[in-house]
Amino acid sequence: MALPPTSTPRPPRPFYKSLHFQVLVGILAGVALGIADPATGAAMKPFGDAFIKLVRMLIAPIIFCTVVVGIGSAGDMRKLGRIGVKSLLYFEVVTTFALLIGLVVVKVLQPGAGMNVNPASLDTKSIQDYAGPGKALHTVDFLLNVIPDTMAGAFAKGEILQVLLIAILFGIALGRVPGGPSLIAGCDKFVHALFGVMEMVMKAAPIGSFGAMAFTVGKFGVKTLIPLAKLMGCVCLTSLLFVFIVLAAISQAHGANIFRLLRYLREEFLIVLGTSSSETALPGLMRRLEELGCAKPVVGLVVPSGYSFNLDGTSIYLTIAAIFVAQATNTPLTGMQEFVLIMVLMLTSKGSAAVTGGGFITLAATLASLGTVPVAGIALLLGVDRFMSQVRALTNLAGNAVATVVVARWENELDRERMARELAR
Repeated sequence: MALPPTSTPRPPRPFYKSLHFQVLVGILAGVALGIADPATGAAMKPFGDAFIKLVRMLIAPIIFCTVVVGIGSAGDMRKLGRIGVKSLLYFEVVTTFALLIGLVVVKVLQPGAGMNVNPASLDTKSIQDYAGPGKALHTVDFLLNVIPDTMAGAFAKGEILQVLLIAILFGIALGRVPGGPSLIAGCDKFVHALFGVMEMVMKAAPIGSFGAMAFTVGKFGVKTLIPLAKLMGCVCLTSLLFVFIVLAAISQAHGANIFRLLRYLREEFLIVLGTSSSETALPGLMRRLEELGCAKPVVGLVVPSGYSFNLDGTSIYLTIAAIFVAQATNTPLTGMQEFVLIMVLMLTSKGSAAVTGGGFITLAATLASLGTVPVAGIALLLGVDRFMSQVRALTNLAGNAVATVVVARWENELDRERMARELAR
């Protein structure tokens, strides 16, 4: 009797062929070029911009197809409502924790104390592009902006929340109309093709990370970090405390080890680090969370909405930046004014991802609404904002990954055995 042929185990993939290693090399090379030759480094910007545009062109159709397939296949609209309500409740509670942690750390460390900056001496021309739109930020405007003028316009502009709204409506409709299952199956095949395109685009991630990092270091220079090193240290420390205490406790309570989860998503984190944009990791994050064991409807709703409503890193930055400006300009704030600041940020921070230059615009709107901290003070942050955007984006990515796992666990839509197996690799 012939023995069945034995399959030879595949040799381990060389480390230098892994995407995360190549992206890391690209980041380091970009930093080196930016330091050695700032002018040439700044000229590398098109490489980073091209990669970001390649990813952004895929975000809207991937979100649309993923959400349509998830909702159309689920068929239970009450379940869809539960996922939405639980997600928003989680987002609000956790981002409030982020705001409060930022407030505590900045008051203890006082990074702006002793700077004695006169607001009248600051160059306000450099912040006009941010302060102007900031006055127009209102909750009603943000909510109305979720509804697109046209369906095509939502996809053309790449507005995540608008595409999400259209996808939810389509998913509900396809779950009810005759012939809906075949259309849902078609969307499922199309999204697999889109992820195939994404795999091709990701091969350019090392070059994109190199270009973006070389531009950042070459344009702004490491020397710009020295005067505001204490502020950057404060933001980094607070973000680390939030991730490895708050998010670690939340994820551990829901069966996921934060260190293994971050390691599992290492490629997405390195891409975000290199490009300073969390959007570049959105499609990959959705796919990886599905592979982790989170159900498609949960991933399709939590991740895209989290990119507008669950901005933990942005919340930390906004609190610290607002108090820093007050400290640097010797503007005293009472306990009631600080409370009002937190309340305003709970609202204004939710729309910051949907606006170009959102962090600065939201900060300008918040300071303008308080009326006590000079808006001109945000000019102090221009030199280091590009570097701090990396910290914000990394923290936002970690927060949305944990949020998806938590909501999936709440809905019993998490394959815990599969998650344990994936995280153990």
